[in-house]
Amino acid sequence: MKRLLTITALTAALAAAPALAQLAQNSDAPIDIASDNFEGTNSACVTVWTGSAEALQDTARLRSDVMKTYFKVKSPGATGGQATCGDLTRLEATGSVYYATPQQRTRSDAAVYEVGSSTITLTGNVVVAQGPTNVMRGERAVINTETGVATMQGATKGRNSSGRVRGVFYPNQPATGQPR
Repeated sequence: MKRLLTITALTAALAAAPALAQLAQNSDAPIDIASDNFEGTNSACVTVWTGSAEALQDTARLRSDVMKTYFKVKSPGATGGQATCGDLTRLEATGSVYYATPQQRTRSDAAVYEVGSSTITLTGNVVVAQGPTNVMRGERAVINTETGVATMQGATKGRNSSGRVRGVFYPNQPATGQPR
């Protein structure tokens, strides 16, 4: 399938790096996005990255099957002409989503990064791991990339119900992983 690639959409995608400056905690590093295919729609200020899409910033990594980026539409102003694309406002990832920082690894079915709130919301079969052994599972997790604060919700409520938030944590163990 032929992909539409326009200079304006590509420029908007490249200009998004400073606006997405919090994919990695406290980072002003640029964002590097790669995928098998790219499609940009100038009039909507939307780009779609398909096929093993990956966004890297500093020590943070976001991977998925598809990533969509949404940019603020800037009016043409007094000069007339076409509207242009401004700062990135939202990034959506779908299909085999993986988000990792040095402190944690997560996977889910979908994720949405909201630039204004610096949050990543993961939904569908969410698994969050910290270190080699501590693991939590749930249906929805929200991570604030500035503060590192995270919340998780289950699909159901009530004792003995499947789909509740579940965590397995191990106390500090020697480097060999053997119990003390």
